[in-house]
Amino acid sequence: MVIVKTTVRRDVLTLPAAESGPENPLPPLLPLRHVHTLDERDKEGLPRDMARQLGYEPLSSPLPTRVLDGFGRERTETRLDVIVVENDRLRVTVLPGYGGRVHSLFHKPTGRELLYRNPVLQPAAFALNGAWFSGGIEWNIGATGHTTLSCAPVHAARVTGPDGGEMLRLWEWERLRDLPFQVDLWLPEDSDFLHVGVRVRNPHEKPAPVYWWSNIAVPDDRRVLAPADEAWRFAYPGGLRKVPVPEYDGADRTYPLRSEYPADYFYDVPDGERRWIAALDEAGHGLVQTSTDLPRGRKLFLWGTGTGGRRWQEWLTEPGTGGYAEIQSGLARTQLEHVRLDAEAEFSWLESYGPLSAPADRVHGDWAEARGEVAARLAEALPRRDVDAAYEAWLARADTEPGEVLAVGSGWGALEVLRAEYKLPGTPFDESALGPEQEPWLELLNTGAVPEPRKVAPPGPTLVSPHWRDMLETAPARPLAEYHLGVAQWHAGDRAQAVRSWERGLELAPSRWPLLRCLAVADRAEGNTERAADRYAEAFDDLCQERRDEGAAWTAATAALGREAITALLDARRPEAAREVWNRLREATRAEGRFRLLEAQLLYAEGDMDAVRAVFESGFEPADLREGAEELGDLWAAATGEEIPERYDFRMRPPQE
Repeated sequence: MVIVKTTVRRDVLTLPAAESGPENPLPPLLPLRHVHTLDERDKEGLPRDMARQLGYEPLSSPLPTRVLDGFGRERTETRLDVIVVENDRLRVTVLPGYGGRVHSLFHKPTGRELLYRNPVLQPAAFALNGAWFSGGIEWNIGATGHTTLSCAPVHAARVTGPDGGEMLRLWEWERLRDLPFQVDLWLPEDSDFLHVGVRVRNPHEKPAPVYWWSNIAVPDDRRVLAPADEAWRFAYPGGLRKVPVPEYDGADRTYPLRSEYPADYFYDVPDGERRWIAALDEAGHGLVQTSTDLPRGRKLFLWGTGTGGRRWQEWLTEPGTGGYAEIQSGLARTQLEHVRLDAEAEFSWLESYGPLSAPADRVHGDWAEARGEVAARLAEALPRRDVDAAYEAWLARADTEPGEVLAVGSGWGALEVLRAEYKLPGTPFDESALGPEQEPWLELLNTGAVPEPRKVAPPGPTLVSPHWRDMLETAPARPLAEYHLGVAQWHAGDRAQAVRSWERGLELAPSRWPLLRCLAVADRAEGNTERAADRYAEAFDDLCQERRDEGAAWTAATAALGREAITALLDARRPEAAREVWNRLREATRAEGRFRLLEAQLLYAEGDMDAVRAVFESGFEPADLREGAEELGDLWAAATGEEIPERYDFRMRPPQE
């Protein structure tokens, strides 16, 4: 037999893909969704540590990241840069331009793909900042939900692995929590298991909340097994309860296709039990994931067989392809929790992914016997002591400086390292990564002032962490500085001071619409619907007079502000003013699916139900529907009184709830 040495190489993958689109230039002052939340009554009776972590610094907005909501549904054959890690047993394909997602884990001896490999790359509005896509293994860091890095590049390089061979390192600066992290993919020679070393560091002088879930997509015609007899079930629109495993409410929920509606099952793995989760097909073949003990959580997410779940699956891939479920591994019991990481400390652990086979009659029989059989087969294929030994060997190499650079991420980490002179061995954030978005902040760092823009353009992104907010507080009070300061103050929870900063900036601002829009958001948040509508209308008028061209930045700003303005004016029961804004949008913008939905809402407010029906019957696809969204069905039912057509049914809960 020829032994193939482990290699790390660049390659190109061609997929039908929709572009992620331009960033929305309007700062996201509020959360994009409230799907995964609990009220105080839901927390009663929960374990004390879980209840504490459920309330530990939940995210108030996606700041300082910007929203990606400009993607569409048109896919074209696209060449994607990938990095392939390969030995004679496994071939691992990684997408460095999309958060370091593992697109494929292919087992050569059996010819089996171990993951759900999406045949298309179709963004959908599931990430904390918008664009996300399904399939493979994604590294979720930040806060409850899908990472803001879902459709963003990360740094990647070759590194010498624990066995002297090649290892792939991925790293980036996670901006929601201001934390650097790394993911090392190590594939020992002649190994059936991919080892993944993960490290999250807190270089700051105060504790930080950490969220991590490794999200593994697998075909949904599997049984999902984990070492637990109970699980915490979370369903839509909310509620967390302890349920038995495998049977709950008359069905075996370890089979994703035996549920009608989407749900999360967070397995309550007892302390001392080996951490693992597996998804095995009808013949007993499939994938197993295991880890060292720090990641205590294991989860199954299923879409279910209902109309809404099926529609979401079609939405995320294409009709005719198989469905998927997610098995996950995380730091906490549930994804609603954030874990405290002490100042100048780190979390590190090792995960392992590989094939597993067990007798089908055992896998699909009695639960205790099934999970016992899988545990035994895992112990044979990859003993627990071997995972612990691999972790220790990897940890000794975690500080190794990268060699050849294979991909480049953002410049935000380089800016933070320049600011604070952090020492982060193993994850260099080189000044060469600094780009135009970082330039104003570099000037603030060096001169103490926010530079005035050289040309009329929508404002760039705002940095909101305490050290940058302090610099903005002492910067000369020019209009652009007041705009950024207000955004940072709003993010810190000082809304009254944020409003004062925006109002000060408005007095002298040559560009008024960014400040007016922020003040309009503040009004809406306070329930001042009429004043919000007035400010939105004024902001949109100012933008239309100021915009200089039909380039991507101005087009994105006009679309985003126009959409918010129309929504605010409809909330204020002013459809005539909303129609005026609609008429000033670009024709190409009005033709987009998300604006076709807005048009139907406007027609409904105008009382033209026949026109609402005509919009629906013409067929449209609002690309940025969010998880749990029900506005399509609600609008159809309100306008027609009829059952929702399947193509518009995205409900994730029973109608009576």
